[in-house]
Amino acid sequence: MSEKNAVHGPQAETHEVSLPPEVKLLQEVTPPFFPEGGSAMTILVEWPPGHPGLPPHRHSGPAFGYVIEGAVRFELEGEPERVIKAGGTFWEPGGDVIHYQDGNAQSDAPNKFLVTMVCAPGQPMLTLVDEEELKERAHLRAPRPSEG
Repeated sequence: MSEKNAVHGPQAETHEVSLPPEVKLLQEVTPPFFPEGGSAMTILVEWPPGHPGLPPHRHSGPAFGYVIEGAVRFELEGEPERVIKAGGTFWEPGGDVIHYQDGNAQSDAPNKFLVTMVCAPGQPMLTLVDEEELKERAHLRAPRPSEG
């Protein structure tokens, strides 16, 4: 089995799994520690052309996504905005990090993406960020493309 088809995981030396050629590894990350009692959900998001997505928000735990169709404009606090096209993946650590954008990057076609989110025990999966906090944390946001 080629290295490309081996999934090592965080403890590669003891838990290696070989995948058949029909299975393609799309993303492998080590998320932050997650406490016992959490939950997870997978959602399907379908934005119409040009939809801005959700307003700035944060997730209580890590989130992992895959773009099925179209393109997603994705931006996390401290990272530049980027466009993720169909077949691409994204992830975010959750917790205190603000998720600024998840809208449709195309004005002429819909997009579709899956997100699996891990929820911290006793916390909502998603919390909107108010204008006051956005102003307080503005220095943590990467420069906007229009700002150069």
